[in-house]
Amino acid sequence: MDLFFDILKITIPSVLLLIAVGYIVGGFLRNSEKLQQMKLIRKNQQITVPLRLQAYERLILFLERISPDSILLRANYPDKTSQQLHQELLQSIRAEFEHNLSQQLYVSIESWNSVKNARNYTIALINSAAAELEEGVPAIELSRNILAATAEMEQTPTQKAIDELKRDIQQIF
Repeated sequence: MDLFFDILKITIPSVLLLIAVGYIVGGFLRNSEKLQQMKLIRKNQQITVPLRLQAYERLILFLERISPDSILLRANYPDKTSQQLHQELLQSIRAEFEHNLSQQLYVSIESWNSVKNARNYTIALINSAAAELEEGVPAIELSRNILAATAEMEQTPTQKAIDELKRDIQQIF
């Protein structure tokens, strides 16, 4: 019986020590894993945040470029008809959009949808202004119709989309 108690005297402290060491080592490993995850997240953020900001910048630039007043300033239309200007404006919007299509990877779904809606509404505005004119009318008449329709709006669709993008950017920081 004394032998049994002697074995227990040695075994119980050894088992308790083994449990304590296992608990300490397990905690150390968990903390080390969390630290590695935090380093990885920080490293990913160092890469993705600049890419996301660049995407927001490009989309805001896109929206500024397709806003009716801006796109009309860039169009060269002294000798064109309204139909020619109409086609040129739509082609310009489509080309700008296709150039920035990949930016949707870096922005929220809501922001991307607002960019698409602004593009679609701008195209609809141009189409509506062109539909009011007869064939062969000088391009200046189309630009007047577009600017008049824009002036009636409280806020242009492109400006609404820009505001949405700005709200998204503020959430990043």
